[in-house]
Amino acid sequence: MVRVTQRRRVTRLTADGGVRERADTLAGEEPLEIRIGGRPLSVTMRTPGHDFDLVVGFLHGEGIVRGWDDVAQVDYRSGIGADGQRDYNVVDVTLAEGVAPPDPSLERHVYTSSSCGVCGTSSIEAVRRVGVHDLTADAVSHPLAELLALPDRLREGQAVFERTGGVHAAGLFVPGDDGLTLACLREDVGRHNAVDKVVGAALRELGTPLRGAVLQVSGRASFELVQKAAMAGVPVLSAVSAPSSLAVELAEDVGMTLLGFNRGTSLNVYTGAARVR
Repeated sequence: MVRVTQRRRVTRLTADGGVRERADTLAGEEPLEIRIGGRPLSVTMRTPGHDFDLVVGFLHGEGIVRGWDDVAQVDYRSGIGADGQRDYNVVDVTLAEGVAPPDPSLERHVYTSSSCGVCGTSSIEAVRRVGVHDLTADAVSHPLAELLALPDRLREGQAVFERTGGVHAAGLFVPGDDGLTLACLREDVGRHNAVDKVVGAALRELGTPLRGAVLQVSGRASFELVQKAAMAGVPVLSAVSAPSSLAVELAEDVGMTLLGFNRGTSLNVYTGAARVR
């Protein structure tokens, strides 16, 4: 069972002395253990749902797979929760023949928070060693007005946020006959998980590189979000909030357009200004 949201009783207090018992809807958050060939690789906290896309998107961002063709099988492994029911919190990936398994040194047996994610790289040079698409060859450009409209378009599709106010979102917009079209939107308690879910779905439906695409995220732009977008060949990453300094450095190094503080009326262009018309 997918546990995207949960209901809890809360006590609401107001400044005028009011006290009221009410029901509140919370975003689901549960651990997901990722295994390859039965060997544990990592654990992340996520909102259940689209788990297979999340796992393949994560493996792609780590440079372990290039696409769904590198995956022979993805399946849940039996796990029993506290209620005695199967919890669907372990996903095992069987790599396709000829695809090298990850180095055992990459295995992470420790808890990783949904806010920071799991990242197998620690520097821009490491990302380069893994290899990314040549974003400098993607000469796409988009009108400023269309880019400014993306946060509202993302917000309109955030059904779980509407109910809980407690999840991040990522949306992949691709060029269409009438401008940018929303190809995929995913929500999760973790920014990186939402992006992994989008990338996994895009690998399955569209393939990479995602030429001309814009990845719009609901929060800030971290180094690892730029990394994940670059690995998928996304030339433009737009964030509602600020980027980190290392995110800007990486975006500049790989030829990505990085937009921050996109609030619908203005935005900051940190790198790749030529792609904004």
